[in-house]
This record gives sequence, C-alpha cells and structure tokens, in this order.
Amino acid sequence: MSLAVTLSRAQEGVTAPQVMVEVHLSGGLPGTHIVGLPEAAVREARDRVRVAIQNTAFTYPDRKVTVNLAPAELPKDGGRFDLAIALGILAAGGQVPREKLDDCEFLGELALSGAIRGVCGVLPALLRARARGRRMVVPRANAAEAALVPDIDVMVADSLAEVCGWLHNASTLPPPGRSHDGSGAVACPDMSDVRGQLQARRALEIAAVGGHHLLMVGPPGTGKTMLAERLPGILPPLTEAEALETCAVLSVTGQPVDPALWRHRPFRAPHHTASAVALVGGGSYPRPGEISLAHNGVLFLDELPEFSRHVLDVLREPLESGQIMISRAARQSCFPAQFQLLAAMNPCPCGYAGDPRQRCQCTPDQIQRYRGRVSGPLLDRIDLAVEVPRVPLAELGAPRSGHDEDSATVRQRVIRARDHALQRAGRPNAEISTRELERDCALGPAERRWFETALERLGLSARAYHRTLRVARSIADLDGGAGLLDRAHLAEALQYRRF
Repeated sequence: MSLAVTLSRAQEGVTAPQVMVEVHLSGGLPGTHIVGLPEAAVREARDRVRVAIQNTAFTYPDRKVTVNLAPAELPKDGGRFDLAIALGILAAGGQVPREKLDDCEFLGELALSGAIRGVCGVLPALLRARARGRRMVVPRANAAEAALVPDIDVMVADSLAEVCGWLHNASTLPPPGRSHDGSGAVACPDMSDVRGQLQARRALEIAAVGGHHLLMVGPPGTGKTMLAERLPGILPPLTEAEALETCAVLSVTGQPVDPALWRHRPFRAPHHTASAVALVGGGSYPRPGEISLAHNGVLFLDELPEFSRHVLDVLREPLESGQIMISRAARQSCFPAQFQLLAAMNPCPCGYAGDPRQRCQCTPDQIQRYRGRVSGPLLDRIDLAVEVPRVPLAELGAPRSGHDEDSATVRQRVIRARDHALQRAGRPNAEISTRELERDCALGPAERRWFETALERLGLSARAYHRTLRVARSIADLDGGAGLLDRAHLAEALQYRRF
C-alpha cells in the first residue's frame, strides 16, 4: 500500500491543533503536490524535503507524490511540517517502518543537508500531545522548551537520519535533558531602595496580594517607575501550570525560554508610542501582543495619558475576560491575557498640579483634556489609585528605618495573604466571581448600610462596588484572612478609588 500517515501540529494561537500528514504514491508523471490549504513556506517544503531525503542516502520516489495536510480548512504555515512530510514519504515508499508512526508526533524544519532546525510553538504542541497521550520528536534546538513539560515521552533529534535510525530500531533518540525547577535567582530591584512613600508601598502590597490593577499618580521624579519595577519582586512565584501557560506564549512568538527563570512572573513595559496591534496582538497571521506576553505577570504602562486613547480602550475587554480574541477574514486566534495592569501618570501636562514645591503652569481646561485621555470605563476597571507625592529631601538622605522593608520581607507577607485566598476560593481575590464574592466578602448589617451609603455618595458603579469588595478582601487577608470584613477594611479600600 503506497499510503502513509504521520502526525504533526499546526500553530494557531496557543492551541496547536493536530494535523494529519497523508502521503500517497501513485503512477503518473513524477512530482510532488501538497494540498490542504498550505501557505508559501509549506508549499516550498517539497523542495526542502526532496533534497534532504537524497542527502540522507534515501531514495526519493520517482512517482507522483500527493501530500494532504488535514484538516483541509485549517491554514498551515511555516516549515514545522517538513519532518512529518519526509517521514510520510519514506514510509509510503517502504523505506522506513510505519509501526512507530501511529502514536508519535513530529515537528521540525529540514535543512537541505537533512539536519532538523528548530521551530516556533513547540511548547503548546507538547502540551496538546501530552493531553492525547502521544510521544513527540522535536528538534534539538527546542530541547530547553521540551524539558519543561513533565509526564510526556519526548525525544530530540539533530537530523532526519537519526529519526530514521530510531524508526528502524537501530538507535535511540535521547530525551531533552533534565528540567530546571525555574527558581533561579534573578536580579530584581529591591523594595528597600524606596524611601518614604508608605501609602504607595501599602497599595503595591495590596495589589500583589489580590492581583489588583493599580494606578499611581504623582509629579515627575517621585518614584512611580521605581515602585513599579519592584512589584515582580514581591509577587508569589508562578505555579507549574501558570508557568507553562506563560512560556507557551513566548514559544509562539519564537522568543527563547530561560530554563533557570521560567517560573518567574513576566514584566512588560511597552513605550507609549506602541500601537493597538503591538499591545493586544494581531497581524495577517495573528501573533500575541504585550498583554499576552504579560500573561500571569505585570503590564506596566508608564505615562498612561500619553498612550493613544484608542490603544488604551482596547484593554477594556481583556481586563475583564483575561483573554483576547483576534479575528481575521481567514482565521481566528485566541491568546491568554490574564495580566495585572500597573500604570503611572502625572496629575497634569506639566506634572506639578498639587505639588507644594513647584507651581503648576496648566490651565483647568488643559488639565481636564489631559486626564480625559484616559477614559472613564478604563479607570473604572482599575482597582486601586494612589497618589505618589514628592519625598522630602531630608527623608531621602536619612538612614533606613523600619518602614524601608526589603522585597523578601514584603513577599513573605504577600504569599501568606494570598494563601488565604487560594485556600478559600482557589484563585486570587481579583479573579473571584460575583457568586464567590457574596460568600467570601460577607458584610454585617451595620457595615453593609455604611458601605452602601458611602458608595451612593461617591457615585460608584456596580463594577466599582464589586472591585472595592475584592480589594477589602485582600486587605483583610493581609490582616489574617479570617472572619467578616469590617469597616476599617472597607474604608481603606474606598480611599483607593479617588479618580
């Protein structure tokens, strides 16, 4: 029978759908035809595969070769199917046995010499193959990614000849090596470098506990960026599942994954000139943007009003849903975007409104237009807003006090407080649902009446009501995490909604 089937994986977002590579040899004029909605790079595989097979000392069939990539409606791009196509052609011609092809998937681009080059998106493919209980052969260039996925039989190869030797039981393919635990030391800026700013430090700690979005407002040079850069150092480490999700996004973009640091939370800080596509993702072939690269980590937007209002407003849906759906005429891709937004801005165009040491030169209309660049619906989705005033010069030069804690001390408190939330709901407080909110943020009769009166006077929305309760729950977790929310927790949460 001149028909063989091999398995591979396409790249569509982070889903990596399965592709069956069907190869048939028939009579007629010699030639190779690839069908199944292949893009240009896939159509060119016929030349790469033919020369690679010949340079590996195998015979390329002198017959009509038809390669079908199924499902036919799924677009295929890149050179990731080269290895599977080559093995299918060899198996259809009886040059390699087919027994090991049934439960194994293959990824890799072939060089003309027969060497196997690395490809993008290996990690999502490995996760899907593991869910199906299959083995996988990947290029040695992707061994670091492959080593991160536990409980899967994955092998690495340098060349087509090595894979064929394994299929003939003449040799073995090595595993990708030992996976690093990802807890390597990284030089994060330390909280002890920050002098003063007790309220901003407190807000940063609350945001770290619950995964809340935070906005810092203050004059230039007061430490807003300095504080933001220290947030990753006080956040809990990623769980294995979260780390694999985050690394899968990096794998799709082709960025390297550091095995020693793969459990650390990402920190992305795009420039304010970034476009909407750069921020949320897109393109003819959808690729993840900054919000997906910050998945399970922090997205820092400095000089928030300097971003285009259109660019900022595209963040509103991902902030609620935790994912971004990018639709194009030919395809649709979904990327994860469960990020923590951290933003900083000046109070006015010149930056000195409300500063006792510098006179503001802006008119009320200029200040209103400046602040109006950030829409109300976006501000309503930010849980905490805190002022970062100028620190007195005497305090900057004074010896460190007990309030200048280092990141390790703050991180221990954050981990203990977040453990309360994980034991209670299985997720950070910022992600709990409305039904869980009623259960975990119960108020006594007196506290409820007081809270409703305060919300009415402040004119807050229903979304702000729920978000304020989540922040109060995080504050209570910092205080021990037990019992009902009291008025002190609610009052502190309300003071962070002064937009």
